[in-house]
This record gives sequence, structure tokens and C-alpha cells, in this order.
Amino acid sequence: MRRIPTAGTSTLKGWGMNSLTEDDLEQIHAATLDVLQSTGILVDHDEALNILEKGGCWVNRKTKVVRFPRHLVDEAMAQCPSRILLAGRDPEHDFMMGGRNVGFTPFGTGALTQDLETNEIRESTLEDVKNMAMLCDALEHVDVAQPPVSAEDMPKSSYDLHGLAVTLPNTTKHIGTDVESGDRCNKMIEMAAAIVGGKDELKYRPIVSFGVCPTSPLQLIDECCDVIIAAAKNWMPVNVLSMALSGATAPIPLAGTLVIHNAEVISGIVLAQLTNPGTPIIYGSSTTTFNMKTVTATVGAPEMGMISAAVAELAHFYEVPCYVGGS
Repeated sequence: MRRIPTAGTSTLKGWGMNSLTEDDLEQIHAATLDVLQSTGILVDHDEALNILEKGGCWVNRKTKVVRFPRHLVDEAMAQCPSRILLAGRDPEHDFMMGGRNVGFTPFGTGALTQDLETNEIRESTLEDVKNMAMLCDALEHVDVAQPPVSAEDMPKSSYDLHGLAVTLPNTTKHIGTDVESGDRCNKMIEMAAAIVGGKDELKYRPIVSFGVCPTSPLQLIDECCDVIIAAAKNWMPVNVLSMALSGATAPIPLAGTLVIHNAEVISGIVLAQLTNPGTPIIYGSSTTTFNMKTVTATVGAPEMGMISAAVAELAHFYEVPCYVGGS
């Protein structure tokens, strides 16, 4: 395991930045609890509705809106592990995620790539996924091998499975991967378990983690719930990553965007903890602002850096490992 940098300590020496004060964090948390309890989250998944209702949430079966009592949210957040082992196939590449530890990974998963031979911008292929796995394996400062491209030349019903199938043998590092359904998530778990010696071993040394995205504003759609439940039942790390857009799917003021973002991520975390208490969870973000002139998400904008810094502070406030992308 390589020595990794940390993102600061409680005592700052010289120049430093605190994006949010303790009072700011408490206010965002309180506003989030109000949204979760008063407005609620649309949950379009029958099993998820059953899990949430059994766990103590208030479920409207007609509208599929779930409201989360404040005490239940606090209990679920307290059940999240504060540190998660992202195991590599080679233990030398294990990455312990949590606290102020800082690691690096490519951001996934692009559908286009620029061909290195012709400079042509084209759809990415399974061969590209394989090459990116080998590149991630060779780069010292890449801690997690997350394919930055997808196998667009494979069937839509299985492209993510093909992607993992070529990534597993071509990197000895932990693999972060998106997955489109609970069924495919279970197949990926079987693939990883076959490498490490079974599902019991995989619980102790998870060489794969899964990423899902709530749908802004304030929705957990069928596929998202499916993956969260499948991962939680198998004790696998899952990254719940909001992509809220300030000015489009979230309020224009960044504080309001953070509240929507926080509510979406926490709703997924609560679902995971009610499915299996103690499920390893990553608090994820690719939230940014919306450019109304170009109708695009402004990845790399200064506001995204501000949001990402604030998200990291929120995750630290909850004592949950954090992932921010696109910054």
C-alpha cells in the first residue's frame, strides 16, 4: 500500500481553506433532514419501498414518495463504516478509504474517446477499456482502477459486464465500476468472488466497488435501488453519487444545491443501511452548475470546485468516506 497524502488536519499551519464552518454544516444537515422528512424522495422500486417502510420510513404507495424520519437518518448514518478497504488483487495496491486520506482514480465512464493513432474522436470500445485498465495499473499515483471509457461496441444489455471482464485480469488494483442493474451487479460479484476464492473472502477483501447515481431532483429510480440493494446484501462497497445541477435540477444558490445533493445521497445511504446495517458506503459527488447558454454541465467550473470541497466537508461531518469527481 503506497503512502498517501492527507487533505488537512484540525490544525492549519500557514495557508489553508475551510469551505464550511461547523455552523454551516449543521445548517445544511438540518435543512437536509427537513427535505427528507417533509418533501421526501420518489422511490420507484417495490423492494426498496418494502425495505424502507419496514425500517421505519413513511411510504405513500400511491405516489411512491418516501419520507424519512430524522432519527432514522441519524441512525443510518451512524451505521456507516468510517473507513473502507478497497482491496487490490495484489495486496500491495490496497487502498484504505476514509478520514482525510486522499487517493486518485479516473472518472468514469465516457462513451467517446480520442484515438491515440488517428486523433479521431470516436465511440470507445472494449479494447479501450482493456488498455485503460493496463494504464491504471502502471500509473503509480492511481489508487483505484476505474475505467474512464465504456465498451460501446458491446450489447447494451451487458456492456458493463464485458468491461469488468477485461479489467479484472489487466489490473492488480481495486476496480470501481458503474453497473446498470441488480442482476448485473450480482454477476459482477460472482466474477470477483471467483478470483478471490468465494463470496466470504470477497467480503473481507472487496476487489470491486459499485457506483450508482440518484436522479435529480430527489429520486431513486429502479436501477439505482436495484444496485444498492444487491451490493448491500453482499456486503460490497457502493458509491452513492449525486449529479445535481445548480440552476437546473437544484436551486441556483450553492447552499441550496448542497441540500438537494445531500438529501439524494443520504436517501441512498439509508436504503443501503436498512438493507444490511454496516454496508460500506462512499459519499459521492459530481454535482456542479448548469450553463444555461450552452445547456451543459460545467465540469471544471470554479463553482464545481467549491461544491466538491463542501461535499468533502459534509462527508467528513458524517464520518463517511468521500469521492468527488470531475474536479
